[in-house]
Amino acid sequence: MTKENVDVLIIGAGPSGAVAASYLHNNGLSVKVVEKNKFPRFVIGESLIPRCMDHFEAVGLMDCLKAKGFEVKTGARFMKGSKVCEFDFSKKHTKGWDWTWQVPRAEFDKTLTDELTKRGVDIAFEKEVTAVEFSNGISTTTILDADGNPSQIEAKYIIDSSGFGRVLPRLLGLDKPSEIPKHCSIFTHVKDVRRPDGWEGHRITFDIVSLETWLWVIPFSNGDTSIGYVGPTDYLESFEGSNTEKLQQMMKLSNHYLDRFDGVPYKFEPKMIKNIAKSVTKLYGDGYVLTGNSAEFLDPVFSSGVTFATESAHLAAKMIAKELKGEQVDWETDYSKYMLDGVNVFSTYVKEWYTGNLQKIFFTDSENPIIKSQICAVLAGYVWDKTNPFVKNHHRLVRTVAHITDMERENAST
Repeated sequence: MTKENVDVLIIGAGPSGAVAASYLHNNGLSVKVVEKNKFPRFVIGESLIPRCMDHFEAVGLMDCLKAKGFEVKTGARFMKGSKVCEFDFSKKHTKGWDWTWQVPRAEFDKTLTDELTKRGVDIAFEKEVTAVEFSNGISTTTILDADGNPSQIEAKYIIDSSGFGRVLPRLLGLDKPSEIPKHCSIFTHVKDVRRPDGWEGHRITFDIVSLETWLWVIPFSNGDTSIGYVGPTDYLESFEGSNTEKLQQMMKLSNHYLDRFDGVPYKFEPKMIKNIAKSVTKLYGDGYVLTGNSAEFLDPVFSSGVTFATESAHLAAKMIAKELKGEQVDWETDYSKYMLDGVNVFSTYVKEWYTGNLQKIFFTDSENPIIKSQICAVLAGYVWDKTNPFVKNHHRLVRTVAHITDMERENAST
């Protein structure tokens, strides 16, 4: 059996793996990336938020992405019946990027891996991790190629960026139930043949058809659009027929988008992911660290997945580089606590979205521009900015403002 030796093994070649690999390679460490799939491949998570742009820029991956001309996203629109709430990232509390992209992830992710390969990063596709052992500060990872041939990689550190593959949580027994309600998603792509001219045809929209069920519409610059529903697992499973028939029935729930997508063929059989939210018992251990969806995934409602992936990957790579240089690092405070602080902020917004409290704030008739700018900063991914009251006091402030909104509505009706 062949055996390789590297400083850092990265499992998964998505955005988090790419950011980590780029940083480590730029800092002179030997890196090996193993990826179970062959790229390009389809994956969900097509709507980005501005915070992740900081990470792509920091590791030198911005130029290759800009060259692709992906659909620019400057905010997000939320709709509920006749009510509309639109967020503009240029009007947010926290300084930072005012835009990001809406991307077909197959092309987006391959752009990143092509750039890394061009720079000399070793990426091995169609390699499945089957076992990992830790001994005397070295990990030994067993992988199988597409023909079932085994090999091993010894590394001083493993970064798990495998996303929904969740390789190390599965192999090391780190999974735990999420506190986020059990939701399901069903989605596909269409050739957007009735796309309206102007901004209406390009904006990302979340159309809320009931308290817990909503439709996403994510236009891409190539003329395709991603459409998908999220809702309680038992509700989405109640629709009968194939996944195509299920989604066709659900599309009739959206008055705004029914005509635009009615009868338009789906580019592939809609995919369904059940019980989306994931969690783990710990984010790191001796010789390994979990990043992105391998660690925590909340819910697609605010498009936080890629940003948490790149935030954690960039931070993990910086800490590993320091540690391998002999510097002292504090994984508990500077990684685990830091990441969980951000996850907890976003968790509040996801939970309060589904309780209806956040929706009350979004769709109030008496909009407060200061509150909106503070919430906008959260939705842009700047969830570590403690100067923002909706970050610092996230546990109680959303409920408090929702309660005030209720009282204002009651007073207005009397």
